[in-house]
Amino acid sequence: MTARVYIPADSGALAVGADEVATALVAAARRRNVVLDLVRTGSRGLYWLEPMVEVETKAGRIAYGPVGADDVEGLLDAGLLQGGGHALRIGRPEEVPFLKRQTRLTFARCGITDPLSIADYRAHGGFVGLERALALAPAAIVEEVVQSGLRGRGGAGFPTGIKWRTVLQTDGAQKYIVCNADEGDSGTFADRMIMEGDPLVLIEGMAIAGIATGASKGYVYIRSEYPHAVAAMAAAVAAARREGYLGPAVAGSAHPFDIEIRVGAGAYVCGEETALLDSLEGKRGMVRAKPPLPAHRGLFGKPTVINNVISFASVPIILSSGAAFYRDFGMGRSRGTMPIQLAGNVKRGGLFEAAFGLTLGELVDDIAGGTASGRPVRAVQVGGPLGAYFPRALFDTPFDYEAFTARDGLIGHGGIVVFDDTVDMARQARFAMEFCAVESCGKCTPCRIGSTRGAEVIDRIRGGEEREANIALVEDLCNTMKLGSLCALGGFTPYPVMSALKHFPEDFGASPRLAAAE
Repeated sequence: MTARVYIPADSGALAVGADEVATALVAAARRRNVVLDLVRTGSRGLYWLEPMVEVETKAGRIAYGPVGADDVEGLLDAGLLQGGGHALRIGRPEEVPFLKRQTRLTFARCGITDPLSIADYRAHGGFVGLERALALAPAAIVEEVVQSGLRGRGGAGFPTGIKWRTVLQTDGAQKYIVCNADEGDSGTFADRMIMEGDPLVLIEGMAIAGIATGASKGYVYIRSEYPHAVAAMAAAVAAARREGYLGPAVAGSAHPFDIEIRVGAGAYVCGEETALLDSLEGKRGMVRAKPPLPAHRGLFGKPTVINNVISFASVPIILSSGAAFYRDFGMGRSRGTMPIQLAGNVKRGGLFEAAFGLTLGELVDDIAGGTASGRPVRAVQVGGPLGAYFPRALFDTPFDYEAFTARDGLIGHGGIVVFDDTVDMARQARFAMEFCAVESCGKCTPCRIGSTRGAEVIDRIRGGEEREANIALVEDLCNTMKLGSLCALGGFTPYPVMSALKHFPEDFGASPRLAAAE
């Protein structure tokens, strides 16, 4: 009898010893003359339980975690391969409250299937969306995406279908599909999880985009800090090409589409779509002025669709289940689901995919379980290093693009970083300016010079030098950066700075009068 065991090969799991657990398990099984079918999956996203080992039983999968290499012998003695009792036994993963409360559409296969198996992918609903797309006219595919309400999951929240429609309607003998996988925001890892745990869903989404817009070539631009994702995507592209899902005749159709993997060099600004295009073209990543939009003149001057990983990975479920199915999830103009990444000082860090509408308080206090330190939550930053800091008074804010905008915040890529009451918010504000100064491409003055001056002025405030006058100077500088910067790097840096000043004035040494006014 063969025992099937699943251990993640996700970077997050590898970082805490998943490979060592796999090696120990294989060696122990060999010593016991047990035939083991070891499947290396992606992660389900319950990172506080990694490495999580799952075993196939008659009752379904049973999980154990977090498992160390030293635990393997004891687990086998306790009947691991039959789902036996042990202190590390979690039970059925789907019954863990963190997972049970989720609505998994984009991440439905992540942590369940072999990421590089075409057969496994198909057995779990893969390529159904592509097959339906091949039966539709390009304009009908685009309309399906428009009607779904899908918005760009990379941060700006621009309607994905509108972008596709623009490229479809733009003349061009050559068009491109570009996937922005330069996931550089603090507390974000959803793109990496998809590329490592379900790369074929990204390939399927990009192929559908190519068929919908008339593009025959795609590029996935991955940050160099993601070597495992680069390797997984390269292997998945090769597998899809072998099986005919990429190449001169996608799935036997008349549509040609192929994908090339490109690796960035570590510049945060290349997460901005036009700087990314420059980098793809072999240039230094510099932000371009708009217009022209990339949809009209993008990569190599050709019409180009640029979306991020989660945007493309959301498309197959829309095509397979229909626009109305996807649109039924969410609230307001924020439709479908969002993979929310819980990080920082939290008890239960991980990925939580849910329909838009959960409040920030529910996510931080209930789902993430509050702080790992046990101290009170003081601030939460949503949307990466350029996101606003929200105090507990704003925890009633629903996770929705417009709701966050109304409170001078942004959802961004869906990363939530939690801080307890030991955080120095003036120091955090300075970090935002310093980060912008280091990562600026240097093309526009408000970003290049404003961020450097901003860090200097905050240093003066923290040093007690003319605090109120310098606070007013920072506010004026932030206004200039917000309105005058060429891209979101300089334009969004004021969000963390101004929110820190507004909600935590005491950390800047504000007088009681100023704090009361705020």
